[in-house]
Amino acid sequence: MTVSSDADGTLSRTRVLVIAGSLGASVLLAAADPFLGLLAILGFAGAFLSGLIGVGGAIVMIPLLLYVPPAVGFPSLDFRTVAAITIVQVAVASTAGAIGHRGRVDRSLVIAIGVPMTVASFLGAIASAVVEPVVLEAVFATMAAAAAVLTLSRRRRTARDQPGPVEFDSRAAAGLGAGVGALAGLVGAGGAFLLIPGMLFGLRVPMRSAVAASLVVVAVAASAGVVGKAVTGQIDWPLAAGLVAGAIPGGLLGTVVSQRTKVEHLATVLGIVVGLVAIRMWIEILT
Repeated sequence: MTVSSDADGTLSRTRVLVIAGSLGASVLLAAADPFLGLLAILGFAGAFLSGLIGVGGAIVMIPLLLYVPPAVGFPSLDFRTVAAITIVQVAVASTAGAIGHRGRVDRSLVIAIGVPMTVASFLGAIASAVVEPVVLEAVFATMAAAAAVLTLSRRRRTARDQPGPVEFDSRAAAGLGAGVGALAGLVGAGGAFLLIPGMLFGLRVPMRSAVAASLVVVAVAASAGVVGKAVTGQIDWPLAAGLVAGAIPGGLLGTVVSQRTKVEHLATVLGIVVGLVAIRMWIEILT
């Protein structure tokens, strides 16, 4: 069997083995402990979305972990536990996705956005102590709604993929990273679902390059978060292992589907996800 490179979206033998092995481990996990099996399924779903469109997935994983287990007869998880194991899942899922998209990663774009985003997120987190939370959430939800409308209305006008390095305005990239990072730090969200529309329509970065860059930025940020929560003893590692068992194959499979899907379809999925995030945030604000 001839195996092409990962960059063109075809499956490599290594990726097939990793996905198959991880899925097998998930099945064994479900047989040994049904609750961990459920977590593996949820971890797979969140990671698939991450690999597909480049979002971290926490905005999806947290509601799933809070509401799905009790809905199907399992014990509910408290928010602190959910937040801690979610960041582990996001770190693994985004790393798997970044590996799958590695042929599309532009290091200069990652650095131009990632460094100011990290600094601004740290400063935003500090500033959040003196700003009314509902105001922050309303601003964030409004921007998410605007990003959803922009993405859906202009999904067929994204920049075309071109060979060679991605061309972008480095100052605009730094400004985008700082703006999204500040908002993310203020609200406590990852911000990737705002970052990708910003790259698509602000910097005119091609969709697949934007997804790859976003996954790298999210992977680095989430990994730092895992360290912080681990040293403070917040992570329930057996539960996190359940999520990770599903996250590895989910993230890799998401990249395969992403690379085989038309760009306008990826933009449509992104716009819908961002729109649902905005709706959920507004419901929380108004109720």
